[in-house]
Amino acid sequence: MENVHLAVEEEDIYSGYNDYNPTFDSEELENDVGFQQAVRTSHGRRPPMTAKFPGTAIGARPLATAFGARIPLASSMGRPMTGAVQDGAARPMTAVRAAGYTSSLTRGSTFDPLGQSKGPAPPLEGKNEDTPEEKIKILEKKVNDLIEESCMAQSIGALQLALEKAKEAGRKERALVRQREQSGNAEHINLDLTYSVLLNLANQYANNEIYPEALNSYQVIVKNKMFSNAGRLKVNMANIYVKQKSYPKAIKFYRMALDQISNAHKELRIKIMQDIGVVFVRMGQYSDAITSFEHIMSESPNIKTGFNLILCYYAIGDRERMKKAFQKLISVPLGIDDEDKYIPSNDDNDSNMVIEAIKNDKLHQMERNLKVLAEKYIMTAAKLIAPAIETSFATGFDWCVDIVKSSQYIELANDLEINKAITYLRQKDFNQAVETLKTFEKKDSRVKSAAATNLSFLYFLEKDYDQADRYADLAMTADRYNPAALINKGNTVFVKQDYEKAAEFYKEALRNDSSCTEALYNLGLTYKKLSRLDEALDCFLKLHAILRNSAQVMYQLANLYELLEDPQQAIEWLIQVLSVTHTDPQALAKLGELYDSEGDKSQAFQYYYESFRYYPSNIDVIEWLGAYYIETQFCEKAIQFFERATLIQPTQVKWQLMVASCYRRSGNYQKALETYKDIHRKFPENVECLRFLVRLCTDMGLNEVQEYATKLKKVEKMKEIREQRVKSGRESSSRGRREGSAGSADGAHGSSTKGERLSTKMRSLPGSNEPYEASSPKEIDASYVDPLGPQMERPKTGAKRRVEDDDFADEELGDDLLPE
Repeated sequence: MENVHLAVEEEDIYSGYNDYNPTFDSEELENDVGFQQAVRTSHGRRPPMTAKFPGTAIGARPLATAFGARIPLASSMGRPMTGAVQDGAARPMTAVRAAGYTSSLTRGSTFDPLGQSKGPAPPLEGKNEDTPEEKIKILEKKVNDLIEESCMAQSIGALQLALEKAKEAGRKERALVRQREQSGNAEHINLDLTYSVLLNLANQYANNEIYPEALNSYQVIVKNKMFSNAGRLKVNMANIYVKQKSYPKAIKFYRMALDQISNAHKELRIKIMQDIGVVFVRMGQYSDAITSFEHIMSESPNIKTGFNLILCYYAIGDRERMKKAFQKLISVPLGIDDEDKYIPSNDDNDSNMVIEAIKNDKLHQMERNLKVLAEKYIMTAAKLIAPAIETSFATGFDWCVDIVKSSQYIELANDLEINKAITYLRQKDFNQAVETLKTFEKKDSRVKSAAATNLSFLYFLEKDYDQADRYADLAMTADRYNPAALINKGNTVFVKQDYEKAAEFYKEALRNDSSCTEALYNLGLTYKKLSRLDEALDCFLKLHAILRNSAQVMYQLANLYELLEDPQQAIEWLIQVLSVTHTDPQALAKLGELYDSEGDKSQAFQYYYESFRYYPSNIDVIEWLGAYYIETQFCEKAIQFFERATLIQPTQVKWQLMVASCYRRSGNYQKALETYKDIHRKFPENVECLRFLVRLCTDMGLNEVQEYATKLKKVEKMKEIREQRVKSGRESSSRGRREGSAGSADGAHGSSTKGERLSTKMRSLPGSNEPYEASSPKEIDASYVDPLGPQMERPKTGAKRRVEDDDFADEELGDDLLPE
């Protein structure tokens, strides 16, 4: 039983590890007589004669047996062998116990490597949030969360919410500082957190354009010496002063920031100097701005600064320095790779896969945008300085073209040549423009297509449709995917009234460029010509979705709804047109016409009168307004409109007759008599005027009645003779016709002049002894309103649409294809 070891509940797996046989105590070896004797002699190699070791200073121990208490042979250093059992306890086999083994040689014990037999682990102790340290940590976390929420709100455009979060973070941070002071940890204040809170608050004030508060917040940071590198925030303060147009203060703060930034931050210093130069430009101090820009171009040249330098030289009129600055501008290195590296090769598939992956990545897009920006600045600078650097703009353009051809932007030379032609157009020198564009006929396809497109447009404006068609074909041959060339071709076909073919060209242009608004507009007009109104309506509705504020598109929609017999929708679209162009007289007149057709006279009068105010020369509007006042028995007000019509059309007798009629209706017979006499002097053969003179002179008892009566008889006789001659001539000509002679005679008679119809009506005048004021409205209309005929009671407006069908190809087709 002495070798049976019982498992205890809590055993020490490392117990007995430091126990060793005192026989092998190295410190007592010098005093060990047996050891010393064995060293000097061969006594130590002899087997013992008895079961006892010779005594040592520590005491003798029995030798171990093969099992149980037997002690294994020890090492020379006195350490027991691994696995030895001493004093009834087994020690681990190594210093680190293997999984599942115990420090005792127990038999029948359960394998429990995870110690589950001991029961569940005791619960974790909860944090005590009442301690000052925990409160400070929780408050710090809240402040950081609020700063993050404020920045996220700003990133999505919620500026007001971002400001509220920044203010709350400031309140929490001040509460945190007070908490530290109360707990006696004032020296452990988190300066980084305070800096973040103040900076975020200042930024949010600036974003919300609360500039005084933003400046105060920045000032708090800048004045605090505990914040390192806070001086560069003066750049932010200077930016605010620029927005407030306080340019001297902005310059001051930019320079203060420049002084506090070391030369190690070269890029930041360059940006600040560029801002200083821009502010000097706004102040009109071009010399100071030139100093800043020249320093930047000598230290770290870039496209924007080079362009600004050219603008300053242009402002002071320095030709030679403009040329030098332009040469510096086109020599600025962009630092981008050549486009050829993105062209895949046919040999290496792995390289092709890499090129396919990177040819449209973010870096390549950035490179393309940088190149486009550089080309834009160079083109703008060339167009600006070309007329100023030489005696003529043509010579200046030629110089710019030569410089560009010798640079990395050689492809811009052709664009400059096209801009030269456009400049000729602006100066109305069409011949030179055409000659310049014709030089591109032998260039590469892209340039040839652009030049031919512009030539086609020019010839179209000059109504030389054959030449326009020729150059449109040339542009299409050079580049079939050029939507402008297809539109020009469609326009030339349109004016030849081949609408189906024109529609095909417009559709092809839309397939090549779905955002081509000119093609969509022209396609809608073409469908309207083909009476395919629903398809035209679809085109203009799509166009309205793209061009929300286009008055022309909305007017076309109104016109289509009118043709579709939906006047209410037409009225709504016209009202939208007026919301964009408030003073358009044609839209106002058209709206008045629609209200008149709906029977709403008051609304019609309002819009007609507004149209008259903005454009008092529209004869249709004047006619409607005069007839409206006569119909409402306000003849005195109608006089001013008919007098204006007389000024516009002085050879038309009907307007002067209407003026005299209004005087007669209003009871001013003397004025009416004078007006009729004046009309008789201008138009002595006018029968209607003589009849009214006879009646007025008779009623007023004037002696001139016989004179006018004699003239009336003579004029009527001459008129009858003339009518008989015309009738006999028509009858003789109709006899020679093979068929339909009777119908022809009737048609000839039916096409009598308006004056003949008038004379027929005038024969039914009331007797001369009837008082004029007793005349019924119907009789007045038949007698005095001959120019308007039987439509007097409901005048026909005839207000023209904005787009006349006959003028449509010239005015409405979207053929303005000159590049900007």
